[in-house]
Amino acid sequence: MDRRTFIATTAAVSFLPGMVKAQGKPIRLIVPFPPAGATDITGRIIGEAVGRVLQTTVVVENRAGAGGSIGMAEVARAAADGSTFGVATLSTHGVNPAVYKTLPYDPIKDFAPVTEMVRAPGVLVVNPSVPVQTLEQFIAYLKANPGKVTYATPGNGTISHMWAELFKSTTGTDMVHIPYRGAGPAINDLLGGQVLAYFDQVAASLPHIKAGKLRALAVSWDSRLDVLPDVPTYGERGMQSNNDPSWFGLVAPAGTPAAAVNRMQQAVATALKEAPVRERLAGLGLYASGTTPAEFTKQIHDEMAKMQKISQFAKIQLD
Repeated sequence: MDRRTFIATTAAVSFLPGMVKAQGKPIRLIVPFPPAGATDITGRIIGEAVGRVLQTTVVVENRAGAGGSIGMAEVARAAADGSTFGVATLSTHGVNPAVYKTLPYDPIKDFAPVTEMVRAPGVLVVNPSVPVQTLEQFIAYLKANPGKVTYATPGNGTISHMWAELFKSTTGTDMVHIPYRGAGPAINDLLGGQVLAYFDQVAASLPHIKAGKLRALAVSWDSRLDVLPDVPTYGERGMQSNNDPSWFGLVAPAGTPAAAVNRMQQAVATALKEAPVRERLAGLGLYASGTTPAEFTKQIHDEMAKMQKISQFAKIQLD
């Protein structure tokens, strides 16, 4: 990144609130999705806390595009000196390798996994015009109306698309996929009733659920969520394979010294123990995690295998 780009990026995102003056080399944190989304919010909240823990500055850069591929490629190309990290997601390290013929990065060889930072429960929401109140009723409605119910996604090959296809394979139902160019247009048409269902992250849909504009039927989590106590989990309904949430983690360029990886992992773990940090995340439907590099490495491998099976079932292949 040249000096002009660095200055422009830094000016655009500024430094996170509450940061201390740098006492070491600043940390560059690349978020491979646009500002204000769940990935960005997670990076900024944890980045702020990590800055305090490490007594340095954390500069957040949004490098969005191609389902997170542009940002991840930027991380992969960065110097492996412990100064650059990227926010990895289920999309960048699970879905993308399963659905894209080629990627500008290798999800395994190009990165040193650091830690899973948070888990993000998913939620199945429908427009209130759909004449159902429960998950069981929705499944029955789909079977009575095969190919008549539309579901929105932010685009082909997104995690929303994969969750929907997993749901179809699990329940033996049929819905019509309506891909949009981003989550914003998809949610807008769902709210307007142009499409009827959406498989989203709780963090994004929660305000609309609370306002009564969307009806939540199930969440992907181990237990009921405090923010949606009346909504059952998929697991409660015997759909355990649908119960896995999304997640956001941290990776470094391959070759980053183990000492730097472990230092960052420990800083994130310390940050996630702070009650204000956990509360801010939970209020957004994001739940603090924190795993070791070895655990996160295994998780990435497992997610890639699962998403590969879904892409094969749904015949999802993108250029």
